[in-house]
Amino acid sequence: MIALTRMVQQANHPLPAGFQLDEYSIEHQLSMGGFSIVYVATDAQGRRVAIKEYLPNTLALRSEGQTSPVITEDHLPAFRYGMKCFFEEGRALAALSHPNVIRVLNFFRANDTVYMVMEYESGHTLQELIQKNRAGITENFIRNVFTKMLNGLREVHAHRLLHLDLKPSNIYMRNSHIPVLIDFGAARQTLASDTPMLKPMYTPGFASPEHYCQRDLLGPWSDIYSVGASMYACISGNTPQPANNRLEKDRMIPAMVRWEGQYSDQLLETIDWCLCLNHRYRPQSVFALQKALTEPVITSVPPPSPQQKESWLGQVVGKFKKT
Repeated sequence: MIALTRMVQQANHPLPAGFQLDEYSIEHQLSMGGFSIVYVATDAQGRRVAIKEYLPNTLALRSEGQTSPVITEDHLPAFRYGMKCFFEEGRALAALSHPNVIRVLNFFRANDTVYMVMEYESGHTLQELIQKNRAGITENFIRNVFTKMLNGLREVHAHRLLHLDLKPSNIYMRNSHIPVLIDFGAARQTLASDTPMLKPMYTPGFASPEHYCQRDLLGPWSDIYSVGASMYACISGNTPQPANNRLEKDRMIPAMVRWEGQYSDQLLETIDWCLCLNHRYRPQSVFALQKALTEPVITSVPPPSPQQKESWLGQVVGKFKKT
């Protein structure tokens, strides 16, 4: 346990710029998390790609100047199991070809770990757009982005896969405003659930109640909870109350109450539907959610005011007087 604590406190060093990784040349680090490091690189033809390196910092440590991580004997079985999950997820994603899902081009072993090569996309995450342009988060924007994103999620579920880490920072917006699902969390979830020494690898606020307990209940409805939380975050600009806290004392104001009159009832009801704590009461499929998001908005016509009624009656009476 002492060795584990030391590893948790230290961050892994990324591979340096210019490093030749198989047929790819590393340009720079793009992001780093507790499970992996993502790089921008170029392939042999000079095309830019994104490469994700499996390197959980609670199981392995790579110091500056090293290429392979140091893994203690105690952590080796968990590290190898996670590597297998990561590799299998890459193979499953490579079979997917959809404009709203990040394309996996290759996956390989090197430096005592595994790598996933993906298409490099130009644009920004939905999270960045929310932070930079609050005024642009209109109902039409939300419906358009999430309906298209759900096309990709529907394809993922059709291949019997789950995303399990869906949130605004994992929805990438191409410069053409087409949303793309990135950074799948299924391998992280499998490793965390089967390896007690690892802390949970889900994102509080966007993870469903099933992420915290009863993990055998994880299914398409779990990703749908995350979709609802992401839409809620788009409107509020903040992360929703974590599901485990909601189970103890639900302080999250329903969308129908919080934004009544600012957005259509259909949209707000759909968000609340997705965020039901009981998975049975949520949309059970992406198709059901898409149907709700694409229904025409029904605008209620307010009753005429007394002045309007009098004016209308006056016009009618005036016509009779003229005749």
